[in-house]
Amino acid sequence: MDCTEARNHLLDRRRGALTGELRARANSHLAECEACRREDAADRELSLALQDRLPKRRAPEALRRSIETRLVGQPPRAAAGTRRTRRAPLFASAAFGASFAVAAAFLLWMPHGSDPMLAEAVNDHLRVLYSDHPVEVESGGIHQVKPWFAGRLDFAPVIAFSGDDEFPLQGGAVAYFVDRKAATFIFKRRLHVITLFVFRAEGLQWPALATHPVGDARGTLETSRGFHVLMWKKGDLGYALVSDVDPTDLQTLAVKVAGGA
Repeated sequence: MDCTEARNHLLDRRRGALTGELRARANSHLAECEACRREDAADRELSLALQDRLPKRRAPEALRRSIETRLVGQPPRAAAGTRRTRRAPLFASAAFGASFAVAAAFLLWMPHGSDPMLAEAVNDHLRVLYSDHPVEVESGGIHQVKPWFAGRLDFAPVIAFSGDDEFPLQGGAVAYFVDRKAATFIFKRRLHVITLFVFRAEGLQWPALATHPVGDARGTLETSRGFHVLMWKKGDLGYALVSDVDPTDLQTLAVKVAGGA
């Protein structure tokens, strides 16, 4: 296992999602590679900072029920006037426990004053900014970057823009958005970094009011912690563009990504 493959599995390894031979290969590489151990330690510290050191509030009950239902199926209803004391048998599975723990951390806590998807988009953008190796595949054009994701994601990212002089494409990487893997495309606008996350859209609590045109779709534009986030859905995929550039630049890039210009 080389460094690029190992770093692609670091988050899965910490979350307990790697098993068998793949986990053994990742462990073996980390035992021998100091650079990847530093990368793993730095990302672990960032995760702790984002989870523990920001102001927090409880996520909405509707969001908790939505993700819980998607993970375990329809939860059993408690009899009137009684409290539920049993847990579904699925909780006995170690693999399920690991995935539920990830979702539970997201469900229970998020930065104060932010909706869940907005907070997630900004946190994931910060991971890119703070990472020593934000790009796992260097850009030689979109037709080089997109095929790299084959076998690394459970969907094929759809993006119509390959970068230009205004918004050069730097490369791509695999990330997580909430509880699912995402394709990450990194663009530049002068000295600013713009991160595009592409992910499966189902099961997420999307804002009800989408007013910003993005090609033939409609999206939402919000600001949190100084970063602008433009999110939209197209088909069964979701898109989130995040940066501190001017919002008009972000919308211009979104239209290009969606194939509207």
